Amino acid sequence: MTKFTVNGNPLEFLMQPDTPLLWALRDAAGLTGTKYGCGAGLCGACTVHVDGKATRSCQVTIAELEGTFITTIEGLSDNRDHPLQQAWVAAQVPQCGYCQSGMIMAAAALLKDKPNPSDDDINTTITNLCRCGTYPRIRRAIHMAAGGRADAGIPGPEVDAGEAAARAPSLKG
Repeated sequence: MTKFTVNGNPLEFLMQPDTPLLWALRDAAGLTGTKYGCGAGLCGACTVHVDGKATRSCQVTIAELEGTFITTIEGLSDNRDHPLQQAWVAAQVPQCGYCQSGMIMAAAALLKDKPNPSDDDINTTITNLCRCGTYPRIRRAIHMAAGGRADAGIPGPEVDAGEAAARAPSLKG
């Protein structure tokens, strides 16, 4: 039996110790906001916070997490009113939406460490993949949530597909 706290609730998992956190969250805890993307820790769709640090949940086993505190997208805010969630909507970030929970969790960890990140901070820290190529919108939303340069020349929803494709697979531009 493995015990750790998820979104403020102490839980016990009666699963094999080598079970990835992703599957414990989705299958045992019923928290389906954390998505399976690649299973190799590359895409970031499964990003959650482990003791406040952005972590790819497909890459850690529940045995490694005994006594830790996990936050998923469901635990980021009670009413979906976290500044990042509001900025995501305001900047019209989601298209298909599949990567968004992991992307928001990675961005929340960044803002906790760097409340006013530069573009370079975002480019270096947010390594999640977005198949829709909304990287300029993601950067804009992070700046909006930080209370920063939301209207200071940061590309917004009007960015054309060619510019978005040029920025994939990272936020570097």
